[in-house]
Amino acid sequence: MIRRHAIEQASALLRRMAFQANRTARRTDAGRIHDLRVSIRRLTACLELFRQFFPRGQARRISRKVGVLMDLASEVRNRDIALELLKKAAIPAAPSWALEREQAAAELRDALKHWSRRDAHRKWRVRLDL
Repeated sequence: MIRRHAIEQASALLRRMAFQANRTARRTDAGRIHDLRVSIRRLTACLELFRQFFPRGQARRISRKVGVLMDLASEVRNRDIALELLKKAAIPAAPSWALEREQAAAELRDALKHWSRRDAHRKWRVRLDL
């Protein structure tokens, strides 16, 4: 019974993360970055919590791989927050800050497109027996 619940949750969360990844690959605005990060955190938590119900080592392996996407998304989000704080404090941001944000966003988009082209979420479904 718990195993079935774990599989259903992981399946739904992986589907949601794939949706958010594809959505964010097209446009990296703050809202989409936030939604992607939330979907990654939820999937990772599910995989860790129910690790015993998945083939040995697969949940951790997938969590590590999705962690790379989380790190890239966090780099963009950190820059968004810094730019927002500067704006609220009426402090002009150096032009290089916006450029760094765009570079981080481009790196994230590239990684998400690569992830999508590899059809990683489908491969992960097989590895997790979903």
